[in-house]
Formats: sequence, C-alpha cells, structure tokens
Amino acid sequence: MRSPRRNSDAGAEATPLDVSVLVPVLNEEATVADLAERVLANLDAMGARCELLFIDDGSTDGTSEAVRREHERDSRVRLVRLRRNFGKAAALSAGVDHARGRILVTMDGDLQDDPDEIPRLLQALEDGPLDLVSGWKRNRRDPLRRRIASRVFNWVTRTLSNVKLHDFNSGFKAYRREVLEQVAVYGELHRYIPVLASRRGFNVGEIPVAHHPRRVGRSRYGWDRSYKGPVDLITVLFISRFTRRPLHLFGPIGLISFALGFGVCAYLAGLWFAGETLSNRPLLLLGVLLMVVGIQIVTTGLIGELITFKNFRRHDSYSVRERVG
Repeated sequence: MRSPRRNSDAGAEATPLDVSVLVPVLNEEATVADLAERVLANLDAMGARCELLFIDDGSTDGTSEAVRREHERDSRVRLVRLRRNFGKAAALSAGVDHARGRILVTMDGDLQDDPDEIPRLLQALEDGPLDLVSGWKRNRRDPLRRRIASRVFNWVTRTLSNVKLHDFNSGFKAYRREVLEQVAVYGELHRYIPVLASRRGFNVGEIPVAHHPRRVGRSRYGWDRSYKGPVDLITVLFISRFTRRPLHLFGPIGLISFALGFGVCAYLAGLWFAGETLSNRPLLLLGVLLMVVGIQIVTTGLIGELITFKNFRRHDSYSVRERVG
C-alpha cells in the first residue's frame, strides 16, 4: 500500500498557485492513481505549489471514484465532473475556469504522456520568452496508421498556418495562464491552440518529449477525426486571419466568381446580338449561378463560423455536475 501523500495546500482555495496540471479524462480509471502519484512527485521535487485537476468528461466507469480516493489522500488532487461527454475542448475550458495556477500544464490521462517531462516543459517556459511550450512526440509510440495520419496533418497545418511546430496534435503542453484565458476554444479546436495563440501575439515553442505506448484501454479517437481535422483547420485559418478583415477573403472569391459569370454572360450576350437563340443554352444558367449563388453558398458558411467565434462564451460549452476540492 502506498504511503499517504501530504496535503500541503489544504485550505489554500483562494491562494494562487504556481502550477495547475489539467487532465481531461474519459474512462481512465486504471491510470488515475499512478498518474496522480507521479505528477505530484515531480512537482514536489521542484518545490512548486501545485494542484492536479482531473476533468471527468462523462466517464462511464469508476474514473470519478478513483479521483475522489486520490483527493482523500491529497487535497491537491481535485475533480471537475461534467454531466456528459462534451468533448476535449469543453473539458479543457472547464479545467481553465476552475484552475488556480499561474502556469497551466495540460496532458492526457492514459500515461502515454510522461509525467517526468513536466519539469522540462516548465523550465522551457520559464527560461525563454515563450508563452506556450508544446511537447513534441518525436518518437511517437502509436500504430502506424495514426503516425502517418499525424505526419500529414502536422505538415499541412504547419504549412498553412506558418506556425513552426512539429506536433499540433500533442495535448502535452505548458501555458502561461493568460494564453488560455484569451484564446477561446470550442468544438474540436483544442489541437489548434498554438495557431490561435500565435495569431494573438503569444510566443509559441516546443521541446521533444518522451511518448509511451498505451498501457490499458484503447484510444478514444474515432474515424470521424480524419475529416474533422481538415474542416477545423479551415475554420482556424479563417478566424485567425480574417476575423477583422473578412473582405480579404470574400473579396477575391467574389470577384473571381463574378468575373467568370460575367464573362459567360457577356459571351452569350454577343451571340444574342448576332441573332443566336439562347433559350436552349444551359450556359446561360451557369453564368447567372456563378455570379449569384456560388459566392453566397461559400460566404454563408464562413460567416456562420465568424459569428460563432465572435459570440462564443466559454461557459456555454459545458455543464459541471460536481466539484471536489
């Protein structure tokens, strides 16, 4: 039986802490105790005033009970339990709202992220002019298909966003608190936090970190991630580049579409003046559609994303069932 850990921060609810470690969990009962012990041991070795906050995103196993047991052993272990599965972005938002640390570390709860790397992430954040340090899983210990998909995704994201990170998918990151307070994340956009943070002027960097094979259970990521990623990237690029200058996007599209449609209609008008009959020419309908309908379809979707982003309120993305600690 493990010896009880000390409750060094008992009664310090209102006192700001040095570090808050946020761990969104979904059916990770088997790893909670080991993760808690290793995270707190590393932070204790640094002398950091800290807390470990588990956000239970609708688990159906004994994850919440496991966290409560760890809280009884050490009051620095805390729980935020959501009413249902809201998704990782909402769970992270809940964690940020309930955390008290000036530095926030996010990591997965399956022990593929190595708690022994936390001091290195914090050191990189403190030593340099960085506001966000991402853990780069250089030697990723995942199935081949996931490694290939990740490489393609990261290359596309790096190229289009011009943010020079190798691993956007990594959930193992350290942030200055103001980054997550100022970057609104909804839907599935949590993997693009470095892009959004960079667009707001924060300094973003990365360090290589160890990555381990999953010890128990299976990945929570499904096939739908393969199409959500590219769609979300389009959203991120739009809201990061064109939130305050939408005409820089809509203008060229509108002009090109209108010019093509106008050219088609001008050509048909010349034929009409030459005595040709246009009633049996589908090209006439195409020209009109290019000028009117095409640009409306594209901009309607993007303007909807713009409205969502500008009116997003963090508290609307989750509902807390229970808080412990």
